[in-house]
Amino acid sequence: MSFQLDYFSLKGKTALVTGARTGIGQAISVGLAAAGAHLILVGHRDNMQETQEKIADVNGTSETFLIDLSDVDNLGAKLEPVLAKYQIDILVNNAGVIYREPAAAHNVQEWNRVMDVNINSVFMLSQAIGNQMIANGAGKIINIASLLSFQGGINVPSYTASKHAIAGLTKALANEWASKGVQVNAIAPGYISTNNTEALRNDDVRNQSILERIPAGRWGQADDLAGTAVFLASRASDYVSGHVLVVDGGWMGR
Repeated sequence: MSFQLDYFSLKGKTALVTGARTGIGQAISVGLAAAGAHLILVGHRDNMQETQEKIADVNGTSETFLIDLSDVDNLGAKLEPVLAKYQIDILVNNAGVIYREPAAAHNVQEWNRVMDVNINSVFMLSQAIGNQMIANGAGKIINIASLLSFQGGINVPSYTASKHAIAGLTKALANEWASKGVQVNAIAPGYISTNNTEALRNDDVRNQSILERIPAGRWGQADDLAGTAVFLASRASDYVSGHVLVVDGGWMGR
């Protein structure tokens, strides 16, 4: 069969995106909606209005569910209304938090919070929705990794550990589920202008050193990830499995 542009169409699909209120999650949500998917927006704050408006602007549809992903003990129960109402075709595990403190003084409670949001909830969501996908014989899971899935970072040991874990979990799930019609991949954003990187951008020395290493010569924008997400969510990527796709303006190539 020859290649068709509708390989990238998501019409008739339902996509769940966590951390969809701002930044990367918002941009990916709008991108998936523009490709035709109905969006389930998950966040813990009652303020998805901007994302919903942007989705409406591309003639998309959406619904919001408020779920605190750090509350892993009750996450399964909170997912039940979503799974009872929808067959999820695409899961984007985007929600993440970062805590900055040197490793020697790193607060253990903050370590646990970062792990709960960044990896424990990702596994639980992937497991619950993955079982639904396996039963349906098809599905796409996209995890949001990081350059710190490959590097060590500075003063962010909990975030770095969680993002290394995302890369490993992506490959582990892909190994088990590719034969069942479920593709599991990850996107590793480079330095993107979001709330999580505001501290770096406000540090003149760090900001300059980062820019000097990016061959593209600029910080990435959240919209730079939308097309990548559409590709990994669509039938165009049906033979892509267990891959961590770096979108970084060339950073890792230096």
